[in-house]
Amino acid sequence: MSTDTRTPARTELIVDVGPVAHGGHCVARHEGRVIFVRHGIPGEKVRIRLTDDGESAKFWRADVVEVLEASPDRVEHFWHAADSQRSWSHGHPPVGGAELGHVALDRQRGLKAEVLAEQLRRLAGVELAVPVEAVGEAAGAAGTGLAWRTRTGFALTAGGKLGMHAHRSDSVFPVREMPLAVEDINALKLWDIDLQGIERVEVAAPANGSRPLVLLVPSAGTRAKRLAAITAQLPDDISVAAVDPGTGAVTQLRGRTWVQETAAGHEYRVTGDGFWQIHRDAPETLVGAVTGFLQGGGYLNAGSVVADLYAGAGLFTAPLADAVGVTGSVLSVEGAPGTSRDARKNLHGAPQVEIIQGKVERVLRQQPRSFDALLLDPPRAGAGKAVVNQLVASRPRAIAYVSCDPASFARDVGYFQQAGWALAGLRAFDLYPHTHHLETVALLTPRG
Repeated sequence: MSTDTRTPARTELIVDVGPVAHGGHCVARHEGRVIFVRHGIPGEKVRIRLTDDGESAKFWRADVVEVLEASPDRVEHFWHAADSQRSWSHGHPPVGGAELGHVALDRQRGLKAEVLAEQLRRLAGVELAVPVEAVGEAAGAAGTGLAWRTRTGFALTAGGKLGMHAHRSDSVFPVREMPLAVEDINALKLWDIDLQGIERVEVAAPANGSRPLVLLVPSAGTRAKRLAAITAQLPDDISVAAVDPGTGAVTQLRGRTWVQETAAGHEYRVTGDGFWQIHRDAPETLVGAVTGFLQGGGYLNAGSVVADLYAGAGLFTAPLADAVGVTGSVLSVEGAPGTSRDARKNLHGAPQVEIIQGKVERVLRQQPRSFDALLLDPPRAGAGKAVVNQLVASRPRAIAYVSCDPASFARDVGYFQQAGWALAGLRAFDLYPHTHHLETVALLTPRG
């Protein structure tokens, strides 16, 4: 049911919030038209403001601006800048990055489990309900789901102040805190600094307490003198670097151009904005899940031949090398040149590791091999049908698949099933509290 409350343009409507959907919103309907509503909870009656509409559009988008009948799982949002009702009462949308902050943590995980089950059912034909596990501090009785991000990015306002984008918008709104970030990031107080001449700021503060890195992405024409002035405003014990947005080249401004991370008994160098799991407990959690599946099933042993695909700086490669020992071998494949160079530095003491920089599909096509087990941790877009078929052709006994997107993951599971494989194990982790994202680790094996 819905009620038009304003003008024929239907800027605001009253709707009943329906089921959760992938992407951080719930489904509502108005006169038969689907509306993807953010900042609601299934079962609520709310007033919404349309943010993306049009008579020719297949669906509309909207934000909740007032709750008329609240869910018992609704809580006060912890961050004013991301609170939809509060932000719209001041005439503007909320910033992104905490779109589930109005939902109790247990219900957040329940909603994410519903999304995962729906994607598997719709895209892979798999009927499977998997609970989303709490991780780290949020797993405790008093968990808040805050202060977990060891890496975060910021946009800049026209006046050079730290800010964040609204959802699906070029608009940037100033912020003076980031509650999801670890204290070492908030303690920098970047919102007090004049950042004119900068387009974006990336900050990494390793969970092991090692030296943080502030990465500046300068606007076109910003001179070295301006970068030096910004660097001088930051604490002396912070590394500062600049990255060319076109080439990705990282230039030292002070200290190091990389951070030192720790996981699974290994040290890792990660340069610039190279990929690393952002939740402070994610590396240990994911390594444990992967090795648990592969070693627990007898697929990873001393002497095994394995591959780590989309390997990054070597988070999984190092523990895989430990497991296979010097009598086995691990192939590491990473597309990003800088990240692959980090992997070489991080794994120089492991002679059983071979590192190849290049796209996974190209490497597998040019150097076809057979493996006992495979691990893949692809970007959000997933592996895709061509890569899945290449993996199956290498005839491994098992594949561990780490995914940060339930839709691309479910699609790829469908491809594996078409190739005669089955989902033999699945765990899901809430590595992104207060957002709609989740991480899954799956075990895939040939049928029979």
